[in-house]
Amino acid sequence: MSKKLSHDLTYEASLTQVGEMLMDPAFREEVCDAQGAVRSSVTVEPKAAGMGIVIDQVMPAEGIPGFARKFVGDEINLVQTEQWSDIETGTVDVVIPGKPGQMRGTIRLRESGGTTTETVEMEIKVNIPLVGGKIESLIADLLRKALKAENVVGRDYLSR
Repeated sequence: MSKKLSHDLTYEASLTQVGEMLMDPAFREEVCDAQGAVRSSVTVEPKAAGMGIVIDQVMPAEGIPGFARKFVGDEINLVQTEQWSDIETGTVDVVIPGKPGQMRGTIRLRESGGTTTETVEMEIKVNIPLVGGKIESLIADLLRKALKAENVVGRDYLSR
């Protein structure tokens, strides 16, 4: 079983401006800060087939229900790896090192009338009997909140 999530982030900017923002390590660090990361590192580098981004962040587990907290502890280390084949299309994988689960999906940018929409589609899978589905739903909710925070930071970044 798995949980699917689709979320749109909109920006009053060109596709090129949004794409360049997503490739900027300073923007990604701002997003980590806005999401409440206690530690983070961001790497953006050219790869053979485009650009690669790795965001390694540690989040506090505050507010996580007890049934999930016993699996993650007091902090949650998230490693997000993106591979962009071009400025419009990327894949994303998120893992919690040493924990049974993953998130995989795509990121697509589309421009229409000066507005760019970033569509993030993810499949969340947690391989824990009995509570896996509950944890998948919890992760989907947390991911939705994280994407909303990213959207706020992105709009501010693009307005500068």
